[in-house]
Amino acid sequence: MLPLIHTCAALLALVSLAVTLRHGLDERPVACAFGALVAVGELTRWTGAGVREPAPLGAAGALAYALLGENAGRPAGHGALQVVAVVGAAGLLGGVPHVARGRPGTADHLARRLLTVGFTAVCFQPLSDQGVLRAWRGPAWALLPAGLLALTALCDAVLAAALAHARTRWPFGPLLREELRALPGIGSAVCATGAVMAPAVAVAGLWALPVFSLPLLLTQVAFRRYAAVRATYRQTIACLARATEIAGYTPPGHARRVAALSRAVGRDLGLGEPDLTVLEYAALMHDIGQLSLVDPVPAGATAGLPAAEQRRIALLGGAVVRQTGAAAAVAEVVERQADPYREQPLPARIVRVVNAYDEKVRHAGPGAPLEALEELRLATAGEYAPEVVEALARVLAREGRDGLIPLTSG
Repeated sequence: MLPLIHTCAALLALVSLAVTLRHGLDERPVACAFGALVAVGELTRWTGAGVREPAPLGAAGALAYALLGENAGRPAGHGALQVVAVVGAAGLLGGVPHVARGRPGTADHLARRLLTVGFTAVCFQPLSDQGVLRAWRGPAWALLPAGLLALTALCDAVLAAALAHARTRWPFGPLLREELRALPGIGSAVCATGAVMAPAVAVAGLWALPVFSLPLLLTQVAFRRYAAVRATYRQTIACLARATEIAGYTPPGHARRVAALSRAVGRDLGLGEPDLTVLEYAALMHDIGQLSLVDPVPAGATAGLPAAEQRRIALLGGAVVRQTGAAAAVAEVVERQADPYREQPLPARIVRVVNAYDEKVRHAGPGAPLEALEELRLATAGEYAPEVVEALARVLAREGRDGLIPLTSG
C-alpha cells in the first residue's frame, strides 16, 4: 500500500510539472502568491505526537488554490495540473528543512497533500474553466465547494489511515475511525479557511490571503500550546510512576514497558485515542499502590499474589491516583486491574495481562516470551481475558519482528 500511494503521488507530480513547464504558468502572480503561502505553511509544519494536520496553513492555501476560479473578478485561467504542480513545488521547498533535520513523515505528508489537492482540483477546475459556476447563484454556488471539501476531507482521512496502517501495521478500521473523529477539529478549520479564502481572492484579489491566513495561524499556535500542556501532564504522570522504582518497590523500567505494550495492545483491539491515553496513564501508575505497603512485594511482582491482596493493592493505588488529580477513568482502571476479568473494563483487562507478561519475562532467557504467552493462555479460563492475550501475542509477533517493541524486557 505504501509504495502504491507514493508512486501515484509521484506520477501525478511529475506529469503536472512537465505539463506546466511546457505551457508555462498562467496567472504567474497568483501562482507565486499561493505557492509562497503553501511553502510558508510547510516550513511551519509541526510534527508533534497526535497531530493530524501538521501544516494547516499549507493545507488551507492548497485547497484555496484548487478552488480558485477568479482573481479580483477576472477568470483565473489555471488548470488542475498547474494547481498540483505549484502545490508540489511549494511542498518540496517547504519540506527541505524538515528533511535536513531528519524529521520523519515528510514523504507521506507530501503524498497526502498532492493526492487530496489533486482530487479537489480535478473536480473543480474543469467546471470553473467551462463557466458552469458563473451561472449558479444562491445556495447552489456555496454547496458545491462545501460538498467537494467534505469529499476531500474523507479522501484525506482514508489516505492518512492507509499510510499509518502501512507504517505501523495497526488495524486499519480503528485508524480510520480516529481520522474521522479528528475531522471536526483542525480539519474543519482548514476546510473552512480554504473555502472562504478562494471566494475572497475572487472578489478582493491577493490581499485576502494574509487576512484569512491569520486566524488559522492563531489556531495552530493554540493547538501547539495545548499539546505542550498535555506533554507536560504526561511527564508528570511518568515521574509519579517512577516513585515505585526509586523506592525499590518495582524494577527499573517496569511501568514504562507495561505502558508502551499496553498502548500497542489497545490499538490492536481498536481503542480510540482518548481510551488509549487513559490506558497509558493507568499502565504507568498501575503499581503505585505498593507505596502504601509496609513490606514490599518481592521484585514488585503482584501477579503471583493472592487475589484479595492484589485487589487491596489495586484499591490503594486507585486512592493514590485520585489524590494526584488524574482523571477518574485512570483511577478506575488502576482500582479494577485485579478484579475478575469478566467484570473489568477493557483497559483494566489489558493492564492485567501486560503486567503479568512483563513480570514473567523479566529475568528469563530467550524463550521466555513464548513460555509466558503459553502460561497466560492456560490461565484464560479464570484470570486473563483471552482476547487480550491473543492481541498481546499479535503485537509481540508484529512489533517484535519490526523492532518496535522488544520481545523481552531487558
